[in-house]
Amino acid sequence: MSKEQKTILDDDGNLNETEMLDDGLETVDEEIAAVQPADELFAESEETVIITEKKSTGNASIPVDEFDWDSLEKESFPASKEEIGKIYDQTLSKVAENEIVEGVVTAINKREVIVNIGYKSEGVINISEFRYNPELTTGDRVEVYVQTAEDKRGQLILSHKQARSLRSWDRVNEAMEKNEIVKGFIKCRTKGGMIVDVFGIEAFLPGSQIDVKPIRDYDIFVGKNMEFKIVKINHEFRNVVVSHKALIEAELEAQKSEIISKLEKGQVLEGTVKNITTYGVFIDLGGVDGLIHITDLSWGRVNHPDEVVVLDQKINVVILDFDDSKKRIALGLKQLTPHPWDSLDPNLKAGDKVKGRVVVIADYGAFIEVAPGVEGLIHVSEMSWSQHLRSAQEFLKVNDEVEAVIITIDKDERKMSLGIKQLKADPWINVEAKYPVGSRHVARVRNFTNFGVFVEIEEGIDGLIHISDLSWTKRIRHPNEFTSIGAEIDVMVLEIDGENRRLSLGHKQLEENPWEIFETIFYPESIHEATIVELNDKGATVALPYGVEGSVLPRQLVKEDGTTARLDEKLPFKVIEFNKNTKKIVLSHTRVYEDAKREAEEDSKRSDEEITQKAVKKLNSTLEKTTFGDISDLVALKEEMQNKKEESDRDSQENS
Repeated sequence: MSKEQKTILDDDGNLNETEMLDDGLETVDEEIAAVQPADELFAESEETVIITEKKSTGNASIPVDEFDWDSLEKESFPASKEEIGKIYDQTLSKVAENEIVEGVVTAINKREVIVNIGYKSEGVINISEFRYNPELTTGDRVEVYVQTAEDKRGQLILSHKQARSLRSWDRVNEAMEKNEIVKGFIKCRTKGGMIVDVFGIEAFLPGSQIDVKPIRDYDIFVGKNMEFKIVKINHEFRNVVVSHKALIEAELEAQKSEIISKLEKGQVLEGTVKNITTYGVFIDLGGVDGLIHITDLSWGRVNHPDEVVVLDQKINVVILDFDDSKKRIALGLKQLTPHPWDSLDPNLKAGDKVKGRVVVIADYGAFIEVAPGVEGLIHVSEMSWSQHLRSAQEFLKVNDEVEAVIITIDKDERKMSLGIKQLKADPWINVEAKYPVGSRHVARVRNFTNFGVFVEIEEGIDGLIHISDLSWTKRIRHPNEFTSIGAEIDVMVLEIDGENRRLSLGHKQLEENPWEIFETIFYPESIHEATIVELNDKGATVALPYGVEGSVLPRQLVKEDGTTARLDEKLPFKVIEFNKNTKKIVLSHTRVYEDAKREAEEDSKRSDEEITQKAVKKLNSTLEKTTFGDISDLVALKEEMQNKKEESDRDSQENS
């Protein structure tokens, strides 16, 4: 068998001699018979051309290279090859590379999708490019991108993914403008939500937009195809945000309107615990949510809603109120049971004693649960007869079992005030008999003010020691210079105000008033050694004997040499003024040497007899001011002050 030139149709439908094949075909008759029948080749053309005859010489076939096509008679081959080419061209689509065209799905298998775009051959696309559309079927029209019209193997190369990518941004914008529902494939989970393939674009699905219910496990959505609405587009960064919740909400809004239209206050419905927060519980009523505030969960005190309900629990609730416009529904759980106040003993009245448990403590008082759901308040002022305002935590703590007395009770308002100090007798009863004026007692320092010291003789019996009643001799600027909080101090009752529950107390009154004696010592014109203990713009304060202090004006501090006296300097001072009532002594150092100098000048002019008479007169004046009793009192006073000073020094050393 010899090799002959095989004749086939070219791309334009013309016969063409192209290659030599050892196929056993030696004649034109055999070659034409081997070519695809014309009725199949041009099945889609409007005019079918059929070859009916062939030229031959006798019984011998004409070789292909010697066949004269031009000699064919028109009646046996009515169309020219140009016409045949034109007819064939009409059966094919004009396809250009790098363009998007529409095709028809002709076949689908597990790995590939076959798409016909009307070209010479069909395109094969990986099925992964259609995973966003699991409902794809044969006959569906899809857009594809022509990558190559014919590769080395003559295959048409198409891509649905690229077509979607090029069309995606326009389609995304169009879908948002028209509020269309789009399909997407959830690719993976990311922080705060999911990544969704929409039209080939990676869009973000926030976790809060997956469903109207809280989602606890996002992973169950990965790999699923869902419907979405495009809710936001960032054109600058080309970011797209989608929502599945928006589709559900649209349906729920219709359901909510229908459900709310049928609601009535007081209606009892069954619901499911959907979410628990610190302030209440959200209940799903079958398409619409309602809220049970924490105060409506139980008649008793609830610290957190999870003490009463759990997630997914089915409970009956009563409708307390609802708002048609805002779609808000207020629910109650405790209202399904009788109020505990209704079952309270009707004979309970003010003055009765009750027992209960401390459930809450605040600075202003404590709440006592005397029965389940029934509470009373013990104000801090009703915890002790003491007048010192203290915190309730100093008296009680949570879960303490206490007994109290009912002060007031209002069953209509469901309020009760209690007290525990009423369990003890009022200490102010017969206070005048127990603490008469002039009586001496030991008190404890509770508080300081600029004007005095508050002390407590016993619980509920308080008094004030004015700063002027702390010491006869010491000048006290603030009470903390004299005593300290918590220290004990001896006091004398000076005045009682039973109506206002006040006592006026004194400390210095426990001793004799030394100023009666000081008057005979620090009389005007007398001279005493004193030490300067304080200097300021107004002058100086000097310490005199017996613990007495005096004041000196600035001009009276000038010494004989013209200099001014310094702090801690000890100098002689002359008394210029003494006031027993105001306990004021005014002195001068300058007058000491000025008066001495003036007297010396005057004495130089007097006779010896006049000088003697003056000295005797001065001595008699001094003796008149100082009696023997005064002298003995001064000695005793000096010893007493000395002892106190030594005790004070010892205390200071021990404290240090």
